[in-house]
Amino acid sequence: MGTLHGKPSAIRKHSVTGRVTVGPLGLEGDEQGDRTVHGGVDKAVHLYPRDHYPLLSGLRPELADRLTPGVLGENLSISGIDESSCCLGDRFRVGTVLFEVSQPRRPCWKIDARLESEGMVRLFHELGTTGWYFRVLEPGELGVGDAVELVERPRPDLTIRDLFTTFHSPTPDADRLRDFATAPGLTQSWVERLLRRANAAPRLG
Repeated sequence: MGTLHGKPSAIRKHSVTGRVTVGPLGLEGDEQGDRTVHGGVDKAVHLYPRDHYPLLSGLRPELADRLTPGVLGENLSISGIDESSCCLGDRFRVGTVLFEVSQPRRPCWKIDARLESEGMVRLFHELGTTGWYFRVLEPGELGVGDAVELVERPRPDLTIRDLFTTFHSPTPDADRLRDFATAPGLTQSWVERLLRRANAAPRLG
C-alpha cells in the first residue's frame, strides 16, 4: 500500500507471473486504498482494455513511457475487448474463474495524480475509455495467457460505452436510462444513479 497526494492508494499495480488465486473480493494480494469507494464484492476486479494504451499514448506522447498496463490500477489487462464490445451482465470465464460485469469504472482524480498530468480524467470521459468492474461468481485461478471465454450475454443492447455516453449526455433519453437500470447484475449504486438521472432528464417533445 502506498500513498498518492498524502492519501492511501493502491493504484500502483505490477505484473505477476504464474497462477493467481481469485476470490469473492478479488485477486490474492491485491489491495485498495479506500474500501468505501473501491473493492468489495461488486467491484472485486477491475479490467482495463489493453488496446487503449496505444490510443492514449498517441494522444499524449509525452506520457507514452508511463502509459503501460497496470498504471491505471487495473487488475486485468486484456486485448480484443473494449467498452463497445462488452455489455452489462456479461459473464466471462478466465482460467477457472467466472466473472460478471457489474459496472463501468468512474475515472477519478487519482488518474491525473498517478500520471502527474492534468486533464487525463477529462480525456478518459471524452473517449469513454473507462474500463469496468467484475464481481466474482465462481472463485478459482487465472494466469497470463489464459483464454477469455464469453459464457453468457443476457443484454447485448446494453454496452458499457452506450451506458457511459447516455448517462453523460446533456439531454439523455430518460427511457433509455431506465432501461440501463434494469441491466442484470448492475450494482445498486448505478441503478440508483441512473434512475435519479432519468427523473431529472428534461422531457422531450
